[in-house]
Amino acid sequence: MREYSTPLALDLPGTGNLTDDIVRNAAEAPDAVVLARPAGEGWIDVTAREFLAEVGRVAKGLIASGVEVGDRVALVSKTRYEWTLFDYAIWCAGAASVPIYETSSAEQVEWILRDSGAVAVVAENAEHLARITTVRQSLDALHQVWTIDDNAVEVLASLGDDVGEEALEARRTAAGPGDLATLIYTSGTTGRPKGCMLTHGNFMTELGVAVDELDQLFEGEDASTLLFLPLAHVFARIIQIGAIKSRVRLGHSSDIRQLVPTLQSFRPTFVLAVPRVFEKVFNTASQRATAAGRGSLFDRAADTAIAYSKGLEKGRVPLAVRARHAVFDRLVYARLRATLGGRCTYAVSGGAPLGERLGHFYRGVGLTILEGYGLTETTAAVTVNLPEAHKVGSVGRPLAGTTVRVADDGELLFRGGQVFGGYWGNPEATAEALEDDGWFHSGDLGEVDDEGFVKVTGRKKEILVTAGGKNVAPAVLEDRLRAHALVSQALVVGDRQPFIAALVTIDPESFPLWATARGKSGEVADLVDDPELLAEIQRAVDEANTAVSKAESIRKFQVLADDWTEEGGQLTPSLKLKRNVVMREWKDEIARLYL
Repeated sequence: MREYSTPLALDLPGTGNLTDDIVRNAAEAPDAVVLARPAGEGWIDVTAREFLAEVGRVAKGLIASGVEVGDRVALVSKTRYEWTLFDYAIWCAGAASVPIYETSSAEQVEWILRDSGAVAVVAENAEHLARITTVRQSLDALHQVWTIDDNAVEVLASLGDDVGEEALEARRTAAGPGDLATLIYTSGTTGRPKGCMLTHGNFMTELGVAVDELDQLFEGEDASTLLFLPLAHVFARIIQIGAIKSRVRLGHSSDIRQLVPTLQSFRPTFVLAVPRVFEKVFNTASQRATAAGRGSLFDRAADTAIAYSKGLEKGRVPLAVRARHAVFDRLVYARLRATLGGRCTYAVSGGAPLGERLGHFYRGVGLTILEGYGLTETTAAVTVNLPEAHKVGSVGRPLAGTTVRVADDGELLFRGGQVFGGYWGNPEATAEALEDDGWFHSGDLGEVDDEGFVKVTGRKKEILVTAGGKNVAPAVLEDRLRAHALVSQALVVGDRQPFIAALVTIDPESFPLWATARGKSGEVADLVDDPELLAEIQRAVDEANTAVSKAESIRKFQVLADDWTEEGGQLTPSLKLKRNVVMREWKDEIARLYL
């Protein structure tokens, strides 16, 4: 059993709650710009004074509507300014917020609203309202529903006109560190989603430490970040709260199709994303360069960026690499940085392993990706790479005040002030995940090196055992496969089978560029058996196999005509693969791999 702790070197607040941040901001720097709202092709800044006032008006409306201390109020919306506004208004009313992914089905919405006992819902639009309406009859606790696109902010602000400042302050200060701040439901890759109870103290511990240790992100001059991941996910939520706490200018965007122009207009100094986003940016750039006849130039630039980053890690970059890097910085890297607005030097990645190649590539380009690790149950990060303590391929060291332990079976266990108190109304699941002395069982397998850097190697429940008794972690192979420009998703199979195999889907954005460059026409479905396409995927398989032993390597694969998506039900909103769903829906294709 291996264990590593990072000592806590600062005092964390023992009183108060998350709303203290917006009150302090308005008192200390009332004219500081803390948020920005989209307006046409530009942005309207929101000061600390203005944000506190607007939060207060909405909170008064919630109080007037009958929301009581400790009640749960749900939020169903894309990432937008009003999401953050309502989050803080719910807390100022003394209640707890219950985020729901805006892509959730009516059945999922019904389960979360019923399980949480939500008394009110803030929905974004008519489509979300329709889903709620279809299940409302079965929700006895639900009394109020407001819609953002139907003037929910103005309606609540008017409703609260008769609520006084003293009453609002009494509600705002009702919660302490040990009180529930939010119920975040797991994405439900297996079974029904479970509500993770996260307190104000969980967030205060997480951010008290993270903001201090990531000061180059949160305390830089003119620091700003653009949120485009779902705020229903704890990863985006923690950045939201950290930005508010640190007075980092915060913007929101939910239109991924317009993400590049939005980034270019907002010009953030740091961003956060899941690895799939960084993979897509790299793959799209590679395919476009190839289509324009500059594929070999891009490949040399990528190899140089990786070599440059590896040299930085060793403390010495060879002179020849420096020279090539300077040339490619003008020809290639500057264009990639420009897609992020030109000011972005750091990114935070989580949700899945990024992979060493991409980590080195981006650092060599000039964007250092700080990979971290955490779960909803740990209020986001428990480990993170820091600008001054960064090891590509790892998820960093434990945050201050956090301990990691590798159990005898390889499972990663964590203990710290950000670890949740349990699952809402589910003592059995709580007992399974959380020991009496505070150790949380992550369900992930990993290792810790002598310097305390953690590496995640796979999911405990996803380990495949071949007919020959070989244990195989599919994540290693799947991550490598997805790094190829043409690959969108991959599922590695082989449990109780004679060898390892894989199902592969094709990236719908990269495929047309690839096909056009080779004079091919048709959709993916028309070319799943095309020799050139199969040869390209075989190269991706061969590259993935270099990471494992021969017994663990992929022997056969099949290219599928359709991609796996969140809309199709195969991916969670945080883009994790629902293995049980894919295994069920493609059982015939999997069976044919072993004929």
